[in-house]
Amino acid sequence: MPTHPPPYPLLVLAAALCGAAPLVVHAAQPAAIPQLAPVTVSATPFERPADDLATPAFILEGSELVRRREATLGDTLAGEPGIHANTFGAGASRPVIRGQDAPRVKVLQDGSEILDASTVSPDHAIVTEPLLTRQVEVLRGPSTLLYGGGAIGGVVNVLDERVPTAVPERGVEAEAELRYGTAARERAGAVGITAGTGNLAVRVEGARRRAGDYRVPDWQERRVPGTDNDTTTGTVGASWVTPRGYTGIAFTRHNSKYGLPGHDQAHAYEDCHPHGAHLHCDGHDDHDDHDDHDDHGGHDDHDHDHSHDHDHAAPYADLTSKRWELRSEYRDPLPGFSRVRLRAAHTDYQHSEIEEDTAVSAFRNKGYDARLELQHQPLAGWQGVVGLSTLRSDFTTDGTEAFMPRTVTRNHGVFLLEEYERGDWRFQAGARHERQRVTPEDTQPRFSGGATSVSGSALWRFAPQYSLGLSLSRSQRLPTAQELYADGIHLATLTYELGNADLGKETSHNVDLTLRKYQGDTTFEVSAYHNRVKGYIYADTLDQHDDFRLIQYDQRDARFTGIEGRVRQRLNETVSASVFGDYVRARFAEGGNLPRIPAGRLGVALDARWQAWSAGGELYRVFTQNRIADYESDTSGYTMLGAYVSYRGKAGSTAYEVYLKGSNLLDKLAYNHASFLARTTPLMGRSATLGVRISY
Repeated sequence: MPTHPPPYPLLVLAAALCGAAPLVVHAAQPAAIPQLAPVTVSATPFERPADDLATPAFILEGSELVRRREATLGDTLAGEPGIHANTFGAGASRPVIRGQDAPRVKVLQDGSEILDASTVSPDHAIVTEPLLTRQVEVLRGPSTLLYGGGAIGGVVNVLDERVPTAVPERGVEAEAELRYGTAARERAGAVGITAGTGNLAVRVEGARRRAGDYRVPDWQERRVPGTDNDTTTGTVGASWVTPRGYTGIAFTRHNSKYGLPGHDQAHAYEDCHPHGAHLHCDGHDDHDDHDDHDDHGGHDDHDHDHSHDHDHAAPYADLTSKRWELRSEYRDPLPGFSRVRLRAAHTDYQHSEIEEDTAVSAFRNKGYDARLELQHQPLAGWQGVVGLSTLRSDFTTDGTEAFMPRTVTRNHGVFLLEEYERGDWRFQAGARHERQRVTPEDTQPRFSGGATSVSGSALWRFAPQYSLGLSLSRSQRLPTAQELYADGIHLATLTYELGNADLGKETSHNVDLTLRKYQGDTTFEVSAYHNRVKGYIYADTLDQHDDFRLIQYDQRDARFTGIEGRVRQRLNETVSASVFGDYVRARFAEGGNLPRIPAGRLGVALDARWQAWSAGGELYRVFTQNRIADYESDTSGYTMLGAYVSYRGKAGSTAYEVYLKGSNLLDKLAYNHASFLARTTPLMGRSATLGVRISY
């Protein structure tokens, strides 16, 4: 395999995906292929299958979700074309979609804001437990406007069983899972029970995960310090269920203690501070050489001696989230309306960073959000949903990393999504307007502004089994409190952050074209997209000392262009083969690259099903990323091999599944360019996971 990216990655990936197109000519008749029941996307008000949407949508559920679950949401989704993860050790990882990270990728819990601190820093975990997840949806296009105009990367909706939506037919339903992973000596388990009678249903569930530092190959130490994870989640919920709908509440407590790799070495830079646009640290003359660095950053020639005691245990994060949720949904609530849906949540989130048994930094986010949707009956052939949303977030930081003042963010939105179908065509149009106010506790000016986003899409079923989708959107995003008011050291990202109270909204114009074949021996989905963002908000590096940077949030026009897809060919009754890949090119309009953009990826996969057995494997190459931003370094490419085998059976009324999966089977030393730890913390080495799941 090559060690450098091809000279024209877009063309190479397109050729690889389209190279399987001749297989379509030899596809068998669809009647010979058993068709699975479609899985609907609940984050869209019309609950259509993913193949029936104009824009790409990905659903992870069932046995595939069981096999692909990892400790974090980002790692769970990272294998899908177009989706990567900004890994930060083993405890924190957010999805990166088409090169876009938080806050341009919105993560929801069954349609509600999670209200943690994961958008503030990559070392802050998303408060969700994959072991207790029923389904994960990733969607783009007009439907994302229901949840915010700034989600130009997409929306990730995590579905769970916290609030029962039906009373079990047999009175009780239960599921449990146990698993063990070798690389980090992970022990994990989950159990959930739903019971009910009459109109009342009650849900109790919990999960526990314990893992040590994970092993990597060709490393100075056998294991990477600070990659341990100890997480506990528990939920109690209840619903009143009627033939027309339900209303329920749930309380969830989530506690996670996970290591922060590289955090102790970061304290060597605690004395760094800005002098204007320059960075001053002890032993570093910021006036002598700040103009001498090259495009890739570099003050590697500076000598410094920061004495620091590394003998103690690695620093770790200790976060606790207490969350109340209200979910309600009814059919035919009012004349002219077919459905009403309410989601509301109150969250009290606290996050401390512990060193030598002392909390040196603390983060807290306390707030609520609510969303009301009304789906109307068809009017002149159009059906749609109109709704309101509101959010309040009170965010504070204390201690060493108190790099933001206390801020209160209020956001109120109104949205509309309409759909029209005629013959082989389906059209969608959406609009959203929101007002946001961010009030800092100090004397800085309050931010207040509005944003309007519109989107439209068309799906054309131009032949049996085929569809072509086009989506156009104009989306606006308002700056966050961090981008406006940050002022202080952020050790997790090795930066001194300066906010910019003069920031305005960013506006993106996006086009997305998706070609699908969704039935037959050969199926595929290939998407190409282009985003032009006016006033893209980013962290501009002003100066650097060793690995520590001075950044200030600024705005420049940017462009994102990419392709992603998968082609799958059924070879016989048992075996199928796939080719998949993705690539995104992100740069500023006047020149220069954006930071931490994932490298191109290209791979092949085989999967087989025989009676109760399933097995498969995939081999993919992540190319070298050398199209880098100022002060970045190249990240070498790597090849990954993974495999799995599973058996599903039934004993009486109890179904079970036993699975064994292996990851990084070639035991390659690999670094993730999308991570802030790309140069210091490798990805996990060879690992095998054995698990069993039962349901009653």
